[in-house]
Amino acid sequence: MSFTIPRQYPGTRMRRMRKDDFSRRLMAENTLTAADLIWPVFVLEGSNRREAVPSMPGVERLSIDLLIEEAREAQALGIPALALFPVIDPELKNELAEEAYNASGLVQRCVRELKAACPALGIITDVALDPYTSHGQDGILDEAGYVQNDRTVEVLIKQALSHAEAGADVVAPSDMMDGRIGEIRRLLEQERLHNTRIMAYSAKYASRYYGPFRDAVGSAGNLGKADKSTYQMDPANGDEALQEVAMDLAEGADMVMIKPGMPYLDVVRRVKDELRVPTYAYQVSGEYAMHMAAFERGWLEDDKVILESLMCFKRAGADAVLTYFAKRAARLLAK
Repeated sequence: MSFTIPRQYPGTRMRRMRKDDFSRRLMAENTLTAADLIWPVFVLEGSNRREAVPSMPGVERLSIDLLIEEAREAQALGIPALALFPVIDPELKNELAEEAYNASGLVQRCVRELKAACPALGIITDVALDPYTSHGQDGILDEAGYVQNDRTVEVLIKQALSHAEAGADVVAPSDMMDGRIGEIRRLLEQERLHNTRIMAYSAKYASRYYGPFRDAVGSAGNLGKADKSTYQMDPANGDEALQEVAMDLAEGADMVMIKPGMPYLDVVRRVKDELRVPTYAYQVSGEYAMHMAAFERGWLEDDKVILESLMCFKRAGADAVLTYFAKRAARLLAK
């Protein structure tokens, strides 16, 4: 039974506690630290290579050697984990995404080298086929161009296993195929990879906020004008997200992801309130690009808006946020 104290003006003046910095800090309901940040990074082949992503000012694709240097800095700033996304050479892409589970592939080699250089830094890998398919979809197509669920899952479990065997701490299926969490968990247990965690992209929406990311990984041209609405969620739906999350948890997910982030904070709140599990959100490429465009034009105060945007995720119930602002935010929080 709850009891609400009747509060009336002038006995209660809500501004009293807002007057000074010390009292504002004492009553703050949420806090933001570097430990709340996960840094998404893009890796490409070669050495001493860095390529700017035009639609994401300040974000670069990095070769493994340069990424290791950046990873060391991120760890020193207190960021607990990075999320790895590959830029695959076009000649390695095909309709069956066979490069996705190559034990000597870009992601697998990158994981091994990152874990050797930064053993305490959490490495999260993306389990999805769109960087590897010649058509840019997240799965194997039938003759009509429809993504086949079960055939795709067969490839995803091979991909997840290859990441885990390379040393990934967390595999993160972002494909939205039905049943893939259970199949990945079954295989990890079978191979005695009991402590490999699964971060399920459980509520991933068929959003138009992903455009700059697809440019960054090189899948935009392959996808063309096609969309992913037959497997990613309809932005109109909220209850469906709760079903998706509950099913992934029942199949063995350790934590769940809502994507995109800020336009879907209501979903973050509902998942956290109703299921009370480790809940994460992704401040996606489109959100980043919009912020950067406003910053460059002087329309928004950059540092303050970055921290405010991230605090909104914490207030909504996110335990951590994947954000391209991670290193910048960590530096600001250290001041």
